[in-house]
This record gives sequence, structure tokens and C-alpha cells, in this order.
Amino acid sequence: MKNNLLKSLFDIKDSIEAIFDYLDGKRDFNEYQKNRLLRRAIEREIEIIGEATYRILKIDPNFPISNAWKIVDTRNWVIHGCDFVDDFIIWNIIINHLPNLIKEVDQEISKRES
Repeated sequence: MKNNLLKSLFDIKDSIEAIFDYLDGKRDFNEYQKNRLLRRAIEREIEIIGEATYRILKIDPNFPISNAWKIVDTRNWVIHGCDFVDDFIIWNIIINHLPNLIKEVDQEISKRES
């Protein structure tokens, strides 16, 4: 059980780091919006983050990740509503929520690796 939880935390961390790598340090919404390949890659990573979060919540419904169920809902929205995915919402997640999420995940990984 502990290994599954830790693996899911690493999956989240890996996907967030991948998103930041895809952006290559550039936080330019217009570039993001113009690049279909970049948008699709980031959307896929958000799906992975949501799926990993769901796996964690199945193990521990009270796991301390902020907005965990919203993360899962976002995954579902991206997968099932792909023709309605809003670039502004995804960009807001990238800029305003992923930096905090990776901090939380890093803290939880540290606790469990000790």
C-alpha cells in the first residue's frame, strides 16, 4: 500500500516537472495557445496527475493534497470534454496551482522516504 502511494506521488511529481520542462522556463500564454503539440502534451500530463491523485485518494481519502478532488475532476474534464478544454483554465492551473502542488508532493515524498 505504501509503495503504491509513493509511486503515485512520484507520478504527480514527474508530470509536473515534465510540464515545466515543456514550457522551457517560458511562461507565455500566447506561445502556449499557439502550440497545439505543447497544449496536448500538457493536457496529457494533467490527466496523469489527476489519475495519480485518484489512486492516492482510493488508498487514503483524507490524504493532504490541496484540492485533491478538483484535480481528479480536472482530469475527467480534460479526458471527457476534450472539445471544451479551455486554454485559460489549463494555463491558470499551470501558473497558479502546479507550483504549490509540487511543494506538497515533495513534502509527502520526503515524509515517506524517511
